[in-house]
Amino acid sequence: QVQVVESGGGLVETGGSLRLSCTTSGLTFDDYAMGWFRQAPGKEREGVSAISWSGNNTFYKHSVKGRFTISRNNADNTMHLHMTTLKVEDTAMYYCAASSGACGTWRSQMTFGYWGQGTQVIVSS
Repeated sequence: QVQVVESGGGLVETGGSLRLSCTTSGLTFDDYAMGWFRQAPGKEREGVSAISWSGNNTFYKHSVKGRFTISRNNADNTMHLHMTTLKVEDTAMYYCAASSGACGTWRSQMTFGYWGQGTQVIVSS
């Protein structure tokens, strides 16, 4: 049984930083591209960032480029999203997702077959 588990969310002030983590079990981690999505109250879930199985290719939503950094460690089946200079508009539930396909369509939820339950990020003004 595949499990995807996020951690690291919390409450932070504007301009602060958080590091989200994602761990998986039940799948061969380095066969999967990984992604982060987020969903704010009343809004659609959106792709934030993705990373190829090797870690050599990374992708970012325009509004987080330069502030967020995605990384992965295939040795311990973990992925991270380091978020800096956080803004109120980054407030959302953040979800980790795994895809057995390529990252080309990373912005689409349909690309990812396995999802975590989410970790809440709240950025206060």
